[in-house]
Amino acid sequence: MSTTGNGRGNLPLPLREHYLVEKELAVRLRTSPRDARRALYSTIYDELFRRVPHHPMLRRKSDPVTTRRLVLSQLRLLRRFLRPDTCFLEIGPGDCSLSFAVAQVVRQVYAVDVSAVISAAAGRPANVQLILSDGTSVPVPQGSVTVAFSNQLLEHLHPDDALEQVRNIYHALARGGVYIGITPNALSGPHDVSKFFDRVPTGFHLKEYTNAELYDLFVDAGFSKVRAMLSVKGHSLLMPVAVCRVAEWLIRRLPFPWSRHVAARLPARLILGIQMVAYKA
Repeated sequence: MSTTGNGRGNLPLPLREHYLVEKELAVRLRTSPRDARRALYSTIYDELFRRVPHHPMLRRKSDPVTTRRLVLSQLRLLRRFLRPDTCFLEIGPGDCSLSFAVAQVVRQVYAVDVSAVISAAAGRPANVQLILSDGTSVPVPQGSVTVAFSNQLLEHLHPDDALEQVRNIYHALARGGVYIGITPNALSGPHDVSKFFDRVPTGFHLKEYTNAELYDLFVDAGFSKVRAMLSVKGHSLLMPVAVCRVAEWLIRRLPFPWSRHVAARLPARLILGIQMVAYKA
């Protein structure tokens, strides 16, 4: 559904070009059979970054101030889970700035991505291993990881592939290991470039989740305990996912666009912001 009738018709040309390219490539991913997607995840993302040289992820690589701010924010969230003997796994590390920073305080870092273009970072620490994936595989030694992390990743997977990837993360974790997954909430979306044009995600966010949906996905993958994490000004609190479920149920009762308006604003944004922490028994 086009939104050009609501005052967004004069968007910058580079943004519209980005949208059209991403939407075209996303259709290929959405409509491809499972076996074909294994090769497509890598080639599609490399093609996106070649055809959209002004992509925000590429621009961020040349913006050290923004990069440092984002890395420090993620480090504050992760610090309660990191120890000197931690084996840290980041799935979808992007420019690897977080993985490189975490490497300074842990024993080993695996950075797993589908794109060699975006992950081509210089100055790699000796304890960081860059690994290419087919989109769902997590090719690290099983049972070797103590802390796994993904930020803005699960929404980029075909919904038929998400469970397989989360199961692979589960198998990569040692007993007692933890997976922290951050993804945008569908109720306040879309959150990809299509947010300027459509009511539902049509770009590389192949599926945006609610807390309730992601909880069910993690349990199906084998995790024994799943909690939601509320973060405010560098402080975090673990709470039952049931709190988020109730908030989502209430917001779903509102008509669109009021539901999206409420979900995107405080205090609902704090409660609904999906920061899921899953533990392997």
